[in-house]
Amino acid sequence: MSDTDALRAWLILLRTPGLGLASLREQLAAAAGDVVAVLAGLRRSPARLGSAASAWLACPDEARLAAEMAWLARPGHRLLCCTDADFPPLLAHIPQPPAALFVAGDAALLLHPQVAIVGARGATAGGLAHARRFATALARAGFVVTSGMADGVDGAAHAAALAAHAPTVAVVGTGPDRVYPRKHQALAQAIASHGALVSEFPPGTAPRADHFPRRNRLIAGLALGTLVIEAGLKSGSLITARLAGEQGREVFALPGSVDNPLARGCHRLIREGVRLVEEPAELIEALAPAARALGVELAARLADTPVPATAPPETLAMPPVRPEHHRLREALGHDPATLDELATRTGLPPATLSSMLLMLELDGQVESLPGNRYQCVA
Repeated sequence: MSDTDALRAWLILLRTPGLGLASLREQLAAAAGDVVAVLAGLRRSPARLGSAASAWLACPDEARLAAEMAWLARPGHRLLCCTDADFPPLLAHIPQPPAALFVAGDAALLLHPQVAIVGARGATAGGLAHARRFATALARAGFVVTSGMADGVDGAAHAAALAAHAPTVAVVGTGPDRVYPRKHQALAQAIASHGALVSEFPPGTAPRADHFPRRNRLIAGLALGTLVIEAGLKSGSLITARLAGEQGREVFALPGSVDNPLARGCHRLIREGVRLVEEPAELIEALAPAARALGVELAARLADTPVPATAPPETLAMPPVRPEHHRLREALGHDPATLDELATRTGLPPATLSSMLLMLELDGQVESLPGNRYQCVA
């Protein structure tokens, strides 16, 4: 099976009418991840999915498939599949986990500890200032700021992370080649160049109202915690907060003036038990243990040596030292190095390096620098 055959099979299955995410993932598990075998099996008995699926499987839209393959062939573009070793593990534990993600930019960033910042599209000047303040502090603390690239709080958070010379992740409700709102063309380009644009929807997909709740579950699912900054009582931000809570993630809310209608959603969350925060340091302190545990889990997964379920918290806080960690420390040397340079020096894949660097950074042995560079701490 060639890579092209597998990629084509993925694109056909992702567009097959009536083939839900759960069913696709179950069939992939039964076929040991062989997506071509799954497609062949469905083509042998397409009737169980209905007439629309039968028609698509028998004669898929070749022009559409060619356009999607062409998009994926461009540098920095990728289809990140649930069968890939570097698929973000946090997404495997959410209701209706995605089968695949279209990524423009650095897909390895999805393995980093992320904090979602969401809020009102029509945010006040104060709300935008808070978004920039929290995003800057979180980025400097080593967290990846994740949001939905909407107007208002989302855009301010992305822009602030980029201004701090840190990567940011935008999960969008369109195809990865569409920018919504259109005013964010430059922002989308910057995110793809210095972070990652992520979509569950194939290239060419236009914005639709029902896409954004689906997008919101991914924002919440990728992040260790979600911060809500200004939200009305009926808003997408509250949907994201609810989804994060249902997924067992931390949710934080910033209080505001009782005279500000956009503070009412945050105040409701706080009354319902969401953690009130006023300073970025409170959020960073709350999420640091989860970030450390995520780094250990990723290292174990990528090294194919699972951490025992009975491991006590203190075990998770101090991962075992492995030979590849020594190799990485030696490769870092005395001067800053990029992830690509470290991959060349060590021969380790970027996904493995990302998790190792995360653990070393949380342990105070490595610091991240502007431009996605890393340096040993003396």
